[in-house]
Amino acid sequence: MLPHPPSARLLLPIAIAILAFACNEGLRPFRVPTTCPHGFVGMCGTVRFRGALPDSTEAVYLVAYPTFPQSRNDLFNFVPFPPQSIPTADSSYFYTLGILNGRYEWVVAVWKKLGSFNPDFSNADSLLREAGYYRDRSDPTRPGVVVVNGSGTDSINIVVDFANMHPISYYFPAAAKQ
Repeated sequence: MLPHPPSARLLLPIAIAILAFACNEGLRPFRVPTTCPHGFVGMCGTVRFRGALPDSTEAVYLVAYPTFPQSRNDLFNFVPFPPQSIPTADSSYFYTLGILNGRYEWVVAVWKKLGSFNPDFSNADSLLREAGYYRDRSDPTRPGVVVVNGSGTDSINIVVDFANMHPISYYFPAAAKQ
């Protein structure tokens, strides 16, 4: 005669105990990073999104300019290359932007409309928008300068406002005509 299998009342608590110990802190909420990783060279921060993402969105990129662009041709003198796209599904995103040591005059989130650039980029003003940028802490109407020097530069936070994006010509009207 075969022995009776253990009752479900006995197995259920044992199974729960095994699962609880096996999780090894796996049931705790995931901690969102708030600082650059140890040994990282570049800048880190949080991008916060406001407004509805336009249906015509191809991507949102995060780029840094060593000098503030003065013309449409300067628009493509950014780092990193290729640009880093950032996810827009949540209301905020912690980013790490791996770039070389140096001084950066404009750290900007660039919204890209669906479509292709002309070979001479003459349609850049219709496809690209400044969606938000790192602001000077003492004068938030001006871009903040970021210095990366040997390690991660933290708290380079940006607010992306999809309801208040600016075309290239907003910053240098001559660029729209070049």
